[in-house]
Amino acid sequence: MSIKSSILYLLISSISFSQEHILSGYIKDGNTGEALIGASVFIESESKGTSTNVYGFYSINLKSGNCDVKFSYIGYKDIIKTIKLENHKRLNVELIESEDLLEEMIVNSKQSDENTTSTQMGKVELSMDKIKTIPAFMGEVDILKTIQFLPGVSSGGEGNTGFYVRGGGPDQNLILLDEATVYNASHLFGFFSVFNADAIKNVSLIKGGMPSNYGGRLSSVLDITMKDGNYKSFQADGGIGAIASRLTLQGPIKEDTASYIISGRRTYIDVLTAPFVADTSAFKGSGYFFYDLTAKLNWRLSDKDRLYLSSYFGRDVFTFNNENLGFNFSVPWGNATASLRWNHLFNDKLFVNSSAVFTDYNFAFEGGSNDFNFRLSSGVRDYNLKQDYTYYHSSLHNVKFGWNYTLHRFIPSSLSANSGDVSFGDESVVKIFGNEYAIYLLDDWDVNEKLKVNLGFRLSMYQHIGPFTRYYKNPNNGTTDSTRTYSSFETIKTYFGPEPR
Repeated sequence: MSIKSSILYLLISSISFSQEHILSGYIKDGNTGEALIGASVFIESESKGTSTNVYGFYSINLKSGNCDVKFSYIGYKDIIKTIKLENHKRLNVELIESEDLLEEMIVNSKQSDENTTSTQMGKVELSMDKIKTIPAFMGEVDILKTIQFLPGVSSGGEGNTGFYVRGGGPDQNLILLDEATVYNASHLFGFFSVFNADAIKNVSLIKGGMPSNYGGRLSSVLDITMKDGNYKSFQADGGIGAIASRLTLQGPIKEDTASYIISGRRTYIDVLTAPFVADTSAFKGSGYFFYDLTAKLNWRLSDKDRLYLSSYFGRDVFTFNNENLGFNFSVPWGNATASLRWNHLFNDKLFVNSSAVFTDYNFAFEGGSNDFNFRLSSGVRDYNLKQDYTYYHSSLHNVKFGWNYTLHRFIPSSLSANSGDVSFGDESVVKIFGNEYAIYLLDDWDVNEKLKVNLGFRLSMYQHIGPFTRYYKNPNNGTTDSTRTYSSFETIKTYFGPEPR
């Protein structure tokens, strides 16, 4: 009996000694409460570490007992905390910006050989502090111009914000702003980007080997994250440039619980050119300007739930007026996006983000005279629902999976006109609808020091759906001899394809 008891005691001791617990939490800026993306968590005694995700969350498996945990982020003072792990532990950390770093020094928390050991190839992370050190075009800090300096990225021309990645076209780049697709990312015919640098926190560019949680484009992914807003105190920032002015307001709605940020920008090109378009000129009222407005609300519902509401609205407006001819026209175009996201922690290993996203882009050409007016427009609108799960199996192994649904509405062209009491075109607008579905799985596993595996799979499906009317032509004389009308959400054509990554 004593032998059995001894064996049982040794087994229990062995299990207890090797038992692991989960350390998880959020890493934030100590001055503003902003989540820090890519902050490092390292335990030297176990040679084990991890980094925070886009929401500042981390999770790591550690052995029971005492250990020193080092928290670090570029440009911030390191913090070392001694903890005793007996159960799963939640530890939120606030880092303070370092004020005594020499400008000539480059402090990097990443290993020098990461480019050869990381399974995510071609990914570049840029902080706004780094972007703002790049010389600005006409006084405007521009994200898209900055990434054109990166290897494998070329510009669309001198001063143009369009970019090409490794031979791909500008339309093959997936551009996301807080998970909302931005179809046209430039102002002033491509000379300025739509992203106000004062409202942006982080920029991530993937130039190749896209993970399976992204889809729909061939060339690259530009993922832009907006600031959350200052959770601690009210803050106002602004600037006056050569052609535009900007103002950003942020602060707490409830300290350490809810915050907001509102950022606006407008050019005064129309004001600067006004003296050259004199009141006596035939072109009085002609001009150009653009503006954009960015806003975000954040609410920490609990230690496990967080809510984010982001929005963007931007417009370019070019107007022409000739009083002598009695003719005028305007060309407005722009984007509008909104995203509602809910973060939830099921437990210390499973993190989920649920999103509802709206995207709209439209372009119009409208004008006329005293007795005749017309409008020509086109656009695209998306309604998107998705969920992204991350399972932290260990510090060396995590799994991501999720699903994505998008309802597309395309308007290739819409023409309407009126002259007096006569009008036409409004009822003949062609709208094309489509359903896009996707599910994905991504497994990132450090098997050992010499073998790291990153496997992904994405299953995509696109459906052309009604309402739609199909016209059938007679091959002999080219006339339409029959039609078929599809009702709302009736499937017309389905495209299906697996995408191993």
